[in-house]
Amino acid sequence: MITMRDAFFDEIYKISQIDRDVMIVSADFSAPSLNKFVKDFPNQYVNVGIAEQSMITLATGLALEGKKVFVYAIMPFVTLRCFELIKVDVSLMNIPMRIVGVGAGFSYEESGATHHSTEDISVMRVLPNLTILSPSDSIMAGEFAKIACQMNTPVYIRLDRKILPTIYRKGTNFSDGLTKLKDGETYIIATGNMVHRALEVSEKIGAGVIDLYKIKPINERLLLDSISKAKRVVTLEEHLLAGGLGSIVAEIFTDNNVRIPLKRIGVHDKYYYLYGGRSNIQSILGLDENSVTKTITEWVK
Repeated sequence: MITMRDAFFDEIYKISQIDRDVMIVSADFSAPSLNKFVKDFPNQYVNVGIAEQSMITLATGLALEGKKVFVYAIMPFVTLRCFELIKVDVSLMNIPMRIVGVGAGFSYEESGATHHSTEDISVMRVLPNLTILSPSDSIMAGEFAKIACQMNTPVYIRLDRKILPTIYRKGTNFSDGLTKLKDGETYIIATGNMVHRALEVSEKIGAGVIDLYKIKPINERLLLDSISKAKRVVTLEEHLLAGGLGSIVAEIFTDNNVRIPLKRIGVHDKYYYLYGGRSNIQSILGLDENSVTKTITEWVK
């Protein structure tokens, strides 16, 4: 039971013992698992301070020299603040860089709207050449570290901040991009921490659950095969509905002439200045277990 971040950097530490081309560039941001890396591999770590855009440019230069670079910061700062630099320096030139953001959704609940990350999927998925990985537990996060190290194209990994129960076993193959966790007439497609919410709701209403962890590129054929017998589909995300997971699934349905009823559950078009913890924020926005259960049940009726 460790955070995704610690599982991820623990794996990077193991890889770095063999591969000294692995480098981490951070923007004034640390972690218990990263401290061990810094201590044992000081020449493979750079802290640029509060200068996220410079971090991307520096990392691009290192990548062009053959380094396997991971850039790391709080999610809104490594995506939105750096967006143009990622487009020009990384995506446009198809540079193999690993962009690691921590704090999906309302992970930094008490830090307010500046630290909430509810638009990163919408923004990052428009960039050509970029893969997006969204793990749902620490086992998957650790495996994504290995996968990212082997990639020759840019990748963005969105990590949750809190400790989540494990869903998968060590050694699970995540190359399919999605996993059908449960069967049902109604399927809930979720990503990240909301996969756990989907499993909770499934216990109440008997819904099927699909964990969609490779947001881009999506394995469309497997997704469509997985819901081919579904009577209805729900998408569930702790993310803005505009351009998020629900939009992605709706686009796939439209492009493939899929006529299964679709319900999107997520964050509406608004910034929320809410406190009292993540569970309280989710409750107010209708993303808690009871609210999601009620929304789906009433929609099915």
